[in-house]
Amino acid sequence: MKKSIYTLALAGLVLASCSSDDDSGTVNVEAPATYVFQRNGESTVSFSGQTTRIQMAEEIISALKDETKTEAVIDAMFNHQEGANDFAEADLNASGKNARSKTAASRDYFSTNTTEATQIKETFDGYIADQVNNVFPRWGEPASAGVAGQILDDTTPRYINEKGLELNQAFNKGLIGALMADQALNNYLGTAVLDEGTNREDNNNGTVAEGKTYTTMEHKWDEAYGYLYGTAADRENPNPTIGSGDSFLNKYIGRVEGDSDFEGIAADIWNAFKLGRAAIVAKNYDVRDAQADIIKQKISEVIAIRAVYYLQQGKGNLTPADMGAAFHDLSEGYGFVYSLRFTQNPTTGTSYFTRAEVDGFINDLMSDGANGLWDVTPATLDAISNAIAAKFDFTVAQAAE
Repeated sequence: MKKSIYTLALAGLVLASCSSDDDSGTVNVEAPATYVFQRNGESTVSFSGQTTRIQMAEEIISALKDETKTEAVIDAMFNHQEGANDFAEADLNASGKNARSKTAASRDYFSTNTTEATQIKETFDGYIADQVNNVFPRWGEPASAGVAGQILDDTTPRYINEKGLELNQAFNKGLIGALMADQALNNYLGTAVLDEGTNREDNNNGTVAEGKTYTTMEHKWDEAYGYLYGTAADRENPNPTIGSGDSFLNKYIGRVEGDSDFEGIAADIWNAFKLGRAAIVAKNYDVRDAQADIIKQKISEVIAIRAVYYLQQGKGNLTPADMGAAFHDLSEGYGFVYSLRFTQNPTTGTSYFTRAEVDGFINDLMSDGANGLWDVTPATLDAISNAIAAKFDFTVAQAAE
C-alpha cells in the first residue's frame, strides 16, 4: 500500500512523549479513543462557528444550482448579516457569522496580504455573478463552444458558462481551500494563533476563557477540527463515516481514503487531531506542533490528489460524446487546483504552491483555445497533473485511479 510523506504510526490509544515547553519535564501524552475532552465533568470542546459556516456554505452551493435565485440573494447568503433571512434554517439566519469574511482570512497567509485576500473574495463573488447573469438565463438552452447553457453528462444535465466551466463546482471546490483548509491549516493550527498573547501561560495554568470551560488554546485547536468534522453525524467519533459529513473537506478526505493507494490517510488526520488536542491538555507543545504538521501535510495532500484525479478523469472524457462528463470533472479539478494556493508545507510554513504557480495552472487550463475548457488538450492536463504530483510523494497514476 502506497504511503504518503509523513506516516503516522497511531492505532487505538497512542502514547507519545517529549519534553514540554513549560519546563515541567517529560510529559506523556495519550490520545483518547474519541474526541472527548472535559474539565470538571464538562466538555471543553466547542466548534459551533465552524458547523454554522459549513451549513451556510452547503446552502450557498445549492443556491448556485437554483436558476430562480438572484445575484443579490446569493451574495447576501455568502456575506450573511446577523438576522437577515438568507437561509432555510432559522439558526443560520440568527447567526452573526458568514462564509465570505473567513474566506482567505488566515493569520499565516493573509493578515499582511489584504490585497490578495480581497482579490480571492472577489473571485468567489465573480463566480456568483457569472452563474446568475450568464448561466441562469440559458438554464434550459443547449451549451456550445463560446455559449453558456446546459450539456448532458450521460443523463445528468450540467450547466456551464461559455468557457465550459461549471461555476457551482468551481465555487464549491475552491471554497474547500479558501475557507476550510485556509482557516484550519493556516490559521487555527498555526502557532501565531495557538500561542497568541498569553495563550501558553493561560493553558499552563488552566485559565479558561471568560465564561467558558476551555482555554483559548484548546478552543483554537477545536475550531480547526470543526472545519473537518463540524457537521459529521458523530462529531466525537467521525472517522467511521468519513466522507458523508459535508460537501467539503470531510467528503474528499473520504474519497481519498477510498483509494487503496492512500488508505489510512483519514485515520492519520483523525489521530493527529486527537493526539494534538491531548497534548494541549498535557501542556506538551512539541507533540502538539508535530501533530499540527501532520494535519497540514495530509490535508494539503488530499487537495493535491483530488486536483490530479479530476484533471485526469476529465482528460479521459475528452470525446465529443462525453463532453458533459469532461466539463463536470474539469470544473471540479479547476476548483481543487485553485485550492492548492491554501495548502501548507509544514517544513517551510508556506504554501506548496505560490500564487503565480496556481494562477499559471488556471491560465493553462483555460487558454489552449478561445473557448476555454472546450479547447483544453490532454497534454495540458498531463503537464498540470505532473507539476502538482511532483510536490508530493504520489504519482499521477495513483491519484488518477
